Amino acid sequence: MSYDRVEVPAEGERITLADADGDELDVPEKPIVPIIYGDGVGTDVGPAAQRVLTSAAEVTGRGIEWMRVYAGASARERYDENLPEDTLEAFRDFKVGIKGPLTTPVGAGYRSLNVALRQQLDLYANVRPTYYIDGMPSPVADPTEMDMVGFRENTEDVYAGVEWEAGTEEVEQVREFVAEEMGFGESIHDGPVGIGVKPISEFGTKRLVRRAIDYALERNREKVTLVHKGNIMKFTEGAFRDWGYEVAREEYGDEVITEDTLWNEQDGEAPGETVVVDDRIADNMLQQLLTRTSQYDVLAMPNLNGDYLSDSAGAQIGGLGIAPGANMGDGRFVAEPVHGSAPKYEGQDKVNPTAMILSGRIMLEHLGWHDASNLVYNAVEEAILDKRLTYDIERQIDDAERVATSEFADILIENIESQA
Repeated sequence: MSYDRVEVPAEGERITLADADGDELDVPEKPIVPIIYGDGVGTDVGPAAQRVLTSAAEVTGRGIEWMRVYAGASARERYDENLPEDTLEAFRDFKVGIKGPLTTPVGAGYRSLNVALRQQLDLYANVRPTYYIDGMPSPVADPTEMDMVGFRENTEDVYAGVEWEAGTEEVEQVREFVAEEMGFGESIHDGPVGIGVKPISEFGTKRLVRRAIDYALERNREKVTLVHKGNIMKFTEGAFRDWGYEVAREEYGDEVITEDTLWNEQDGEAPGETVVVDDRIADNMLQQLLTRTSQYDVLAMPNLNGDYLSDSAGAQIGGLGIAPGANMGDGRFVAEPVHGSAPKYEGQDKVNPTAMILSGRIMLEHLGWHDASNLVYNAVEEAILDKRLTYDIERQIDDAERVATSEFADILIENIESQA
């Protein structure tokens, strides 16, 4: 693959698929990894994360050849477009990458650059591990109970973006069809109305749930919970639940057992290392996050439920400033922090880079570099316990030392090197 407007590192090797029909990677000791710093605070947290991840790789005897690619403001400055084809091709070609937050300007031609990137690369699973790091301030009594991984469908539901604006000719056509042809006239109030369509497919559901179950089996997680609003939306979210159970029952044999089978046939005890699949109503699950936190493990969710629940879970362990995430597709992976671009703080060297650094930690795990991943985790935990923190956390802890974004990265690198 040749690139017209970005430079491919002269050193380093490509990550390839070990099996053309599978998802297993063949990772060289010094892979080429595309990186988008991002907009707003991405200009600060992107370089900080790059330096920390480089250190973790080098301490374990490996390396990373970073390939700088562009989207959002940085792409507009260089190419007068928001999402260059070279950027998309780099993530397709090199399989694994990382990005910071992007801002979508008005009139950009996209509802969201972040969503466009996920959809064009078919990164159908948004994965958000949520775990407590010792020393972090938290609004709950025992944040250590939180250790969940959310799998949020990334291409359907509200992310499909199928909607029509109130007052347009198009929305009136849809209203007429829904009211007269489909018989739902009484469900829509008179006057201006916006209408959206919520697609949830068997294909999209099953590949997400399959990835969540595979993750649970690979990581020795005990339970996968399907989170839905199927009591009301019976043919979309209810179908998500039903199709999820079909995957569990038809594709995994004795490795997976569903909740109804568990209680009816196993007297409440799952045999061996079997993964249990159950389901919960979405609004009840928001309560369960707080009241029965430790009872949940891996959550598989349609897009909107996953958005709400993953952010709520993140609040319990200290907020979105430390919440990591990643987007996964078949043979492709792009890590990214959960937080937004916060443009008012751009270039001030003050915001917390932990979310992007821990997103990079997920990337290291995806490469199979678990030793490097552990170095990053230990370094972050040590910095928090030492109370050397960026302003967002420092202001919540007595006697803490406030440090800049770049200084925090320096501290983490020192902590990583001290573990060598």
